[in-house]
Amino acid sequence: MRNITHIPPEPLKPENRIFWNPTIISLPYWSKNQFLLVSRIVTSGNHQENVICEANVCYVGSAEDAKPGEKPCTEDDLKLLGPAGGMRCASAPLALNVPPTPAEKCHGRYENFVDVPGFHDPRIFWSGKGEPLMMVNTQSRYACFGLWMIDLRTLHPPLQNLLASSPTHPSLGPLKSYPTLTELTRNPPEVRSSIEKNWLLFFQSSGESYIHYDLPYRKNDSSRGRTFAKVLGNGFTTANLTDPLEISCLFDTDAKETDKAKKGGTWHQATNSLRLILCERTDMKCKPTETNTVFFAVIHRKFPNYLDLPLRYERHFMVWSAVPPFGLLGISQHPILMANETASGWTQSQVWDDDTNNSAIVAHTKRSRNATEPFGGKDYWAYFTYTVSIAWAWGRSGIEEVSDKNVGYLDDEVVLGIGIDDKAQGFARARAGDLVQCLRACPGGAEATKD
Repeated sequence: MRNITHIPPEPLKPENRIFWNPTIISLPYWSKNQFLLVSRIVTSGNHQENVICEANVCYVGSAEDAKPGEKPCTEDDLKLLGPAGGMRCASAPLALNVPPTPAEKCHGRYENFVDVPGFHDPRIFWSGKGEPLMMVNTQSRYACFGLWMIDLRTLHPPLQNLLASSPTHPSLGPLKSYPTLTELTRNPPEVRSSIEKNWLLFFQSSGESYIHYDLPYRKNDSSRGRTFAKVLGNGFTTANLTDPLEISCLFDTDAKETDKAKKGGTWHQATNSLRLILCERTDMKCKPTETNTVFFAVIHRKFPNYLDLPLRYERHFMVWSAVPPFGLLGISQHPILMANETASGWTQSQVWDDDTNNSAIVAHTKRSRNATEPFGGKDYWAYFTYTVSIAWAWGRSGIEEVSDKNVGYLDDEVVLGIGIDDKAQGFARARAGDLVQCLRACPGGAEATKD
């Protein structure tokens, strides 16, 4: 993981705000900047604030190790980002202003939510048609809180100019499916919850889109099974399309692993999805087909404490078929940590057990009487991290149009936007093949398991 700063080069005024929950997409290859970054701001009250900027990544060390488009870090970069470099806004971040929405059904314990100003939990991503979209959580017309969609070009005009300046496909850019703030729905109405959140969209190569609403929380939990629906237009959707015979593979795999309240973890959707072709871009024989294409996204296994506050979020990758009925194919066998990431739930020596120097220090210190964690070795730098977004990295080989920004290959790199302890942010890069290489297979439909 590496750091992110919203302080641009030659800032016009001091920046003392705290940013968190970064959601990131890569910009087209003809852009002068690499990424678009949306982050939340830590506020002193209940109101929500979010900002947007274009950003670039600088590298430390040899130019041979740099990723496409990266520039060497300056002394000023390192002062703000630390010795490993990272991502930096190219200009001052701008406030994202989304029109307020009504709260129709905030009753009982949700009454106070009516007056919470601003949207929260933004997710930005490219649609299958090349539209830069943002999904936000705010007051609902159908419940208390719901999910709304808007094209980022409506909110950030420079993006409209950028997409209209393709050197190979001159146009005004893809047509807008969500030119104004549009609420997404779940049908029939009786299945809607008072508070809706953490939905994700996935896009077929044909351009059709679907909303993935829910994952089963626990084994044998029939109240919250997997549900998804097709988007019909203007935010309206079909009823649930999940195969009724599908057997979930999302449950607590180790009954002994519980939190301090003796409860097992629960599954939550975390990021947008990406479409993945299961071969390498460099393989000349690789041709996308229905059978070698899947979707993947990050899901969290959340462990709360006694007060139902986060104890830790475990990062897993979920993979599902790219053809109807879009059955679940697999889930990460084990939680995925980045190389320098720390997480509560494990001791410091367990977190760093693959660091040979740290292991040697720990082994030596353990010989001392009354030695305790971290045994003189590395300590936690974050108690929990959670993944907000995934996107294909900037600078993939070949000429790539915006309609290709949602699909990639096993050897393409993915950028992960990561929130840290509700008060900081970072990002990481990894090959897609590495992220989905160690999966536990899902059983499929009930009829399939009989064969």
